[in-house]
Amino acid sequence: MELADFLKKEQILTDLKASDRWEAIEELIELLVVNGQIKAVDREAIISVVKKREASMSTGIGFGIGIPHASTDLIDNVTGAFGRSKGGINFEALDNQPVNLVMLFLVPQGQFQKHLHTLAKIAKVLHKNEFRKSLQEAEDEAEMYQIIRDTQET
Repeated sequence: MELADFLKKEQILTDLKASDRWEAIEELIELLVVNGQIKAVDREAIISVVKKREASMSTGIGFGIGIPHASTDLIDNVTGAFGRSKGGINFEALDNQPVNLVMLFLVPQGQFQKHLHTLAKIAKVLHKNEFRKSLQEAEDEAEMYQIIRDTQET
């Protein structure tokens, strides 16, 4: 599963306001609510499951990347939201560096293989320095989305 398979332009924030990983998770989940990817009534339950997963071990994997994720029975399809922070977010990352790119994704409960495959795919593409640099320099959501779409074709 490629990023562009479950990420739309409207699910990208070019300027996250969050100063820590908890705020970033809430901001990205709110974006999913606004865009109809998750029901407003499920917002708090989904925030809770993502934060619980994040509390077990930070998904700040280094290189300025955070990939908060969780499985939940409150969604039917893989979905996600992507955010960029120009100032950096304290994500308690493995390399102790601030995170600039946050890819939050949710997978329906019970789809363990899809969860692992999606996580691996996201980590692989975000580890490409040129890809990260392009996303950080993009002017707006449309340009970021095009970069993501173009990457899946290569």
